[in-house]
Amino acid sequence: MNSQPEVTADPEIIAHRGGRWPDMSENTLDAFRAAAAMGVRWMETDVHVSADGVLFAAHDSDLQRIAGRADSIVELTAAELDDVELIAGGRLPRLETLLGELPGVEWNIDVKAAHSIGPMIRFVHNHDAAARIRLASFDTATLRRLRAALPGVRTSTGRAETALFALGRLPGLPAHGAAPLAPEVDALQVPERFKGLPVVTADFVDRAHRSGLLVHVWTVNEAESMRSLLELGVDGIVTDRVEMGLEVLARTRRSGE
Repeated sequence: MNSQPEVTADPEIIAHRGGRWPDMSENTLDAFRAAAAMGVRWMETDVHVSADGVLFAAHDSDLQRIAGRADSIVELTAAELDDVELIAGGRLPRLETLLGELPGVEWNIDVKAAHSIGPMIRFVHNHDAAARIRLASFDTATLRRLRAALPGVRTSTGRAETALFALGRLPGLPAHGAAPLAPEVDALQVPERFKGLPVVTADFVDRAHRSGLLVHVWTVNEAESMRSLLELGVDGIVTDRVEMGLEVLARTRRSGE
């Protein structure tokens, strides 16, 4: 079993790429500011690195979808990326800018590519960011490299670790050969369903909490799903619909009083 005590936490609404707002692009300073103004404390974003080693908040590795350009982010310098105008308005923000402009916000950062690992490690050290971030990746090998270089910095589980937990081969369910999790792991971040089958069940949430792990579910944009997940006891809902999420969370809290 994980040596951490059973976790108890107030559930959070986590703004997916800053949330979806009228006349704003995802993953922009304006979007993150809008979510922060609503009272959101945790933001989810992704990072890619420029040709000269600067981290930018962006989900895709190229600019085609968001800016109508075929360029890959890693092919352009930070100065060139600063000048890119996004189709829906705004510009790509540097990660440094986001942390500086929103000092009261914490960041769940998905490191999308292996070539961003080194810049992410340097960023945490250079900007004293360890206490304000959680690092994420589908790739467990990426997370292991980050944990080794950044001891004590929170991370979620990678896809393989999450699958093993669901199967009872990581702490949370007595099983022959169950492996321990790294101490940096504080959260399971999962879809509500996978290939039509439910991932987040009462048993899954209970085992996670008994193992000292938070459960965050992505990306949930329907009120009924949000209500059901909160009733199961999840600790975070990652959503584009920030206002809806906050309203559902407030109603759920009132009903539980």
